[in-house]
Amino acid sequence: MLPPEEPLLREALGSTLRDYRGQSGFSLRELASLANVSPGYLSELERGRKEVSSELLASVCHAMGVSVASVILEAASMMALDAAAAELAADMASRAGA
Repeated sequence: MLPPEEPLLREALGSTLRDYRGQSGFSLRELASLANVSPGYLSELERGRKEVSSELLASVCHAMGVSVASVILEAASMMALDAAAAELAADMASRAGA
């Protein structure tokens, strides 16, 4: 049996950045301006379609007033939970088919 597919780091980081932005109350355009990045590029990052450089991640985090470590740890936790949920679902499916 193949291991369940894990989410990509860029997807987890993007989702985490989007969540933090929502919690901080910034619009996409506001945060992009503060982080010196185009709104379109920030949108691509949040949707997990682009890899974020460490410099840009630091700039976006600084603009929101959160640490890079917090964002990375949250993204890693999300990846672990997604992987565990997929593994549990695969296990339940294999038991149901047995």
